[in-house]
Order: sequence, then C-alpha cells, then structure tokens
Amino acid sequence: MEKIILIYGGKSAEHDISVLSAHSMLKYLLERFSNVELVMIEKDGTWIKGPKVEKVPDAKEDMYLAYGKRSGSLAGEVIIPGDIYSENAVIFPLLHGPNGEDGTIQGLFEVLNMPYVGTGVLASACAMDKWMTKVILEGSNIPQLPYVGITKNKWKQEKENIVKNCLDKLEFPMYIKPANLGSSVGISKVTNEEEFINGMEEAFSYDRRVVVEQGVVAREIEVAVLGNDDIHTTVPGEVVKTVDFYDFNAKYINNDVTLQIPAKIDDNLQSKIREFAKEAYSALNCTGLSRCDFFLTEDGNVYLNEINTMPGFTPFSLYPLLWQEMGVSYGDLLVTLVELAKKKHQERNEFK
Repeated sequence: MEKIILIYGGKSAEHDISVLSAHSMLKYLLERFSNVELVMIEKDGTWIKGPKVEKVPDAKEDMYLAYGKRSGSLAGEVIIPGDIYSENAVIFPLLHGPNGEDGTIQGLFEVLNMPYVGTGVLASACAMDKWMTKVILEGSNIPQLPYVGITKNKWKQEKENIVKNCLDKLEFPMYIKPANLGSSVGISKVTNEEEFINGMEEAFSYDRRVVVEQGVVAREIEVAVLGNDDIHTTVPGEVVKTVDFYDFNAKYINNDVTLQIPAKIDDNLQSKIREFAKEAYSALNCTGLSRCDFFLTEDGNVYLNEINTMPGFTPFSLYPLLWQEMGVSYGDLLVTLVELAKKKHQERNEFK
C-alpha cells in the first residue's frame, strides 16, 4: 500500500505558512490515499513523526504534533531525519524557504533514494536564490528588471560605494530582497537613501546575500507550471492588490489581496507569458511544479520576477486555484504531483 509522507513546518520564517498549507491539503490527500503520515519539523529543527492519520484535525493548531510535555490532538515522537525512510512511500515536502525549498532537504531525499514531490537539488537551490535565478535566466534571454546583487561582507566594507552604485544604476522606488527567502519575508520597498540603508540592514538580518531591484509600476501576473519533461502551464492569474505593497502580512495575515483568474489580458500576451514560464522552468531544470511570477507594465512589457518551486496550498493560494480554472481539481492535482514524483524517481534510478 502506497504511503504519502507529508512533511511540513520547517526552520524558515515561513514555518506557519507551511502548517496552514498542510492543514488545507490533508483533507484531499486522505480522500485519495489511504495511508498518510505526518512529519512536522519544528522551528528549532526538531523532527516529529506522527501516526497514520485517520481524519483531518479540526484546526490548524492541531497539526502541531504532541511530544514530550506538549499536548495536542495527534501524538508524535522525536526522530532523526533518516527515520522517515519507508518502502513504497512518496514524500510530499510541503516546505517553504531555506531548509525546505532550497535543495537541502531534497538532498536528504536523494540520499534516502525515495521519491518526492517537486524539483530536485540543483534546481531548488538555484530557484530559491533570487540572485542565482537572475544569472541563469539572463542566459536564456528571459526579461527581468535591472538589479544589483550585494553580499553582506561587501556591505560592511563598502557601504558608501554600494549606496552610490545602486543610486547610479537604479531609480527609486527600489525593492530590497534577501536572496533566499520567499513570501515577501524581509523585503522592503524604499523611496529614499535613508530607507535604502535601513532596508539593507533589514534584509541582511535574514540572509548574507541581497538583491536590490528596480521598482516598477506593474500588474502582478502569475502562471502555474506542472510537469517533468512534458511541461504544462495554466492561464495567467492576477494578484489585484488592495495595499501598495504586497508584503507578508497582506499575503498571509490580513489576506488583503484579490485574485483575478484568468487575468484580464489579451490572448497574445497570455501566450507570451506562458511561453516565458515554460522557458524559465526548463532553464532551471524544474520538475513537478512551480509558480512563475511576472510583472506586466502599462506599456505591455513583461518581466519575470521569480520562480517559486513549492507554492502555497492554502485555501486562497493561487497555484491550486489556477489549475482549478484549467479543470484540474485540488485533489486530482495532488495525485498528478505524486505520479510525477514516482516517474522522476524511477527515471533517476535507471541512469547508469
């Protein structure tokens, strides 16, 4: 009997997002797979293995597995990561950010020789790093906004020169982004030199590499991608903002966004954006799933913003909603992802 091991939580700043996604997904997994096991990674890195799940916990908080002195509706036990190994199991790593989406945990799954949903080690690492993503996509002639990459060590040594260089190359507003975080964690919109310096300090509190990107007045257009070698895309959707900056709180706390699916853009532009999504997905050697996020300016220019290799699966997440627009239900999407994971694993084991 095939087992699904749902791993969620994680050490990153996106821990709570992962728990919310896992709670949302569990219902659909249980409808299609009779054996689902939970594994939660605490914020401190402790791995907690739960029992076979019989029903969905009533609340998101119940996904926090009980162990030691902590109570909860589902009992768990502390394990080491290698203890997740199981025959005839597929891992669904519903993890976001560092230590979950950046290739590190994918390397564990490869060592264990277990099939897992999503992109592999190298592609995960490259897609997670905003700076590296830009470098790779430049070689594929995929349009991106002007940017400057800066290391923490350089910032400490050459702060004044870096400020001058960014002000010479870019115009306000600018967006300052930690290279290896997602969900708008640590990102600042800056409109003057003082805000720039404060934004850099904030970003470097999350990462040792930072990307400073040219701000632009644009619509936010997103495309969901699915597949290994045979790549499929959805119609574009649009994030219609009710706040000036679509930050962490707007996305996950206040839900201050409206989604327009499909986006109200003409067919030619839709096709262009979908083709860019396929090219970017292929250039990074992604497998399983990703969401490609674009900026669309008033004059019709398209810029790829980022590729998210494990998009959220919360009730209001764009990725499953885009596939629903294409006629693929949430549950069927999960089944497809599991099948893609098994196929990738089988092909990898056939290489000599």
